[in-house]
Amino acid sequence: MRIDKYLWCVRYYKTRSIATQACQKGHITVNGQQAKPSREVFPTDKITVRRDQIKYMITVLDIPANRVGPKLVDIYRKDETPQESFEHLELLKLSKAHYRTTGTGRPTKKDRRDLDDYGLDIEEDNKDTE
Repeated sequence: MRIDKYLWCVRYYKTRSIATQACQKGHITVNGQQAKPSREVFPTDKITVRRDQIKYMITVLDIPANRVGPKLVDIYRKDETPQESFEHLELLKLSKAHYRTTGTGRPTKKDRRDLDDYGLDIEEDNKDTE
C-alpha cells in the first residue's frame, strides 16, 4: 500500500491529498529515508511523521484494506512516539500564550514598561556576574 494512502487509512491525515503534500515536503520518512507519496509500505516498517511540531514514530503492524475507524487504528500501527514530544508541545503552547497575540495593536504603556524592565533585569544580571 502507498505511504500516503496508509497514513490516511490510519487517520494521521484527514485526506490523501494532505498526506501526499506532507510526503512531498519531506515531513515523512520510512526506515530513515525520505518517502515519496508512492512509496510502498510493508509490515515492520518504521515511519516518522512530523506534524504539529511533533515527530510521531509509528511501526506498521498490518496493512488495512480501507480507512479504519478510530477504535481500530491500533490494530494496524504501533505508536512509539516519546512522551517528551507531547510535553514539549505543551511548553510551546504555554510560552506562546505569555506573549502578545498578533493583531492586538500597538503595545500599551504597561507593555512597554514591562519590556523595558525586562531589558534592565538582563543588564543587571550581566553586571552582577562580572
